[in-house]
Amino acid sequence: MKKDQAKRRAADPDRDTMRPEYDFSKGVRGVTAPRYREGTNVIVLDPSVMDVFPDSETVNETLRALAPVLRRRKGT
Repeated sequence: MKKDQAKRRAADPDRDTMRPEYDFSKGVRGVTAPRYREGTNVIVLDPSVMDVFPDSETVNETLRALAPVLRRRKGT
């Protein structure tokens, strides 16, 4: 009987899986929606390079400087 109950629970997509320790009482609905609508890409940096790239502005500046070199190399 226990196996049947476990199968039913796993197959139910509407089952509540929220853990009690999650607290969304101060959450604001839709705060990030406009940014995602613009097509935000999320990239995870390795911790070993976070001292060189502390924020997205630094990452973008470096990639813009490197992009012409990569484009030329790709063309050959």
